[in-house]
Amino acid sequence: MNWLLQLNSHEQTALLFVALFGMLALASCLRVLMSLRRESLQDVPADPDAIPGRARQHHWRHEMRILWLGASIFWAAWISGPVGATLLFGVLSFLAFREFVTLLHTRRGDHRSLLLAFFVLLPLQYLTVGLREFDLFTVMIPVYSFLAIPVVSAMADDPHDFLERNAKIQWGIMVCVYGLSHAPALILLDFAGYQGRGAFLLFFLVMVVSGGQLAEHWASRRLRRRPVARHVDRDFSMRAWWAGVGCAALVGLALFWITPFKAWQAMAMAAIAAGAGSFGSLVMEALKRDAGVRYWGNRSSITGAIGLLDRMAVLCFSAPVFFHLARWYFKAAR
Repeated sequence: MNWLLQLNSHEQTALLFVALFGMLALASCLRVLMSLRRESLQDVPADPDAIPGRARQHHWRHEMRILWLGASIFWAAWISGPVGATLLFGVLSFLAFREFVTLLHTRRGDHRSLLLAFFVLLPLQYLTVGLREFDLFTVMIPVYSFLAIPVVSAMADDPHDFLERNAKIQWGIMVCVYGLSHAPALILLDFAGYQGRGAFLLFFLVMVVSGGQLAEHWASRRLRRRPVARHVDRDFSMRAWWAGVGCAALVGLALFWITPFKAWQAMAMAAIAAGAGSFGSLVMEALKRDAGVRYWGNRSSITGAIGLLDRMAVLCFSAPVFFHLARWYFKAAR
């Protein structure tokens, strides 16, 4: 621990990525060895999904590719600096919002509002992030976009389902743009005595939220389920939710040394972020039920990012909560 504390911020962040990619490489090697062992014990059928074992193998292969992609994006965001991080997450927001819009029943009168959202509001939101204008960043979408979009929509002279159509567009911007834009903002956030270590905050958030999600999925299958919202998600229960929050708190305790927080503060921050992300996942599940789909995106989608919003939904809800708690409670610098 003393040796780690003696390293400067760039050396600590580099060590973080070495450990991250090392764990992914080890996991990939283990997956390959397990697949080779499985193939040596049984004849492989012509259809790779003919037996559950092969289906699970393909599922884990897909998940490992997603993890490698996410880690690579995280690394690219760090080495490219504030501008690169802002641009990378801006592209992710664009793709996620486009995926959201493909499931909406839009009308001709919505085209102006969508153009405003995609090509004005989204770039402005990430521009304020890159410039570290966090005061303007926090109100850009909740205030100005929520006023501008209905004005533009009204000028299109189409009052049919006016409130519903505008609410859908505003909600998509809130989740896909506003929520996700807090991820690069974490990288740019500075604390007293913690300058240049913003990547650790984002890493901490992703780890605690991921740990909480895994624990919640495990608990939902092992514990007796009492669904809170049966018609939305039969797997979501408060018992599983508490299990996920508790696991996230333990992960936060294990990683508190990479943050500016004390041990109990890291546990509290981790628990709140994981809880918010889990509730966000429930909200997005309700939106999918309303749209009549099981996953965001599909193979016939034009988004080019299959299921991206399914991957990002938890982060879209947990990142804003984590960011604002860290900035205001812990008095982060501008």
